[in-house]
Amino acid sequence: MKVKPLADRVLVQPAPVEEKTAGGIIIPDTVKEKPLKGEVKAVGQGTKDEEMVVKEGDKVLYGKYAGTEIEIDGEAYLIMRQSDILAIIE
Repeated sequence: MKVKPLADRVLVQPAPVEEKTAGGIIIPDTVKEKPLKGEVKAVGQGTKDEEMVVKEGDKVLYGKYAGTEIEIDGEAYLIMRQSDILAIIE
């Protein structure tokens, strides 16, 4: 399925959730934190007041409660406004 966000919205695929700590300790599901970074998969065309700065393939950081969770073909995604993105990782 192909998704094209409207206006100033972007489709982000969150980074995978960490299963282990750096020391090798397995993290149980009850305390796993939602990732705060991901990859932009699709962008809207922008609005007349706001030009789109992010583009497909950008790695981004976003707020803890940003976006709406959706599922497409069994994959988890977030759809959010460009203004919910905090930074582009280079």
